Amino acid sequence: MSNSKKTGLFAGSFDPFTKGHEAVVDKALQLFDEIIIAIGINSTKEGYFELEKRKAHISSLFTGKNVRIVTYQKLTVDLCQDEGASHLVRGLRDSKDFSYERSIAHMNETLSGIHTVFFLTDQEYAAINASIVREIHKNGGKIDAFVTNVHLLV
Repeated sequence: MSNSKKTGLFAGSFDPFTKGHEAVVDKALQLFDEIIIAIGINSTKEGYFELEKRKAHISSLFTGKNVRIVTYQKLTVDLCQDEGASHLVRGLRDSKDFSYERSIAHMNETLSGIHTVFFLTDQEYAAINASIVREIHKNGGKIDAFVTNVHLLV
């Protein structure tokens, strides 16, 4: 058995990082020595919440845990290789997520040999969707039920 550190990489826009995302990281920390939360930057699309606020927000959730936050603009599998991540981490809310994520996982494995580990979202968070949370916030609604420490984002 190898003594090498097992690192999982959890990538997304995390705009915002929801309670569902948080639960996935907590589950992944039970299997991996370190989790890298990788915030993808899309140069053609502006994020809703400021990038620096997203980073600070996510950081506040995992103080004292083996979690690192990085930003990137490249193929996710290339970032895994650059950061020494052995696996991609993904959360699944439903069968629709699985169908979509399975295809990406197969392509990532073909490109790089990096495997994807799927975690089922806790049932209480299965309906949370970052796009819907953004719409609620844009229209003046409260998002505290969906995002921990929301005051760090707004």
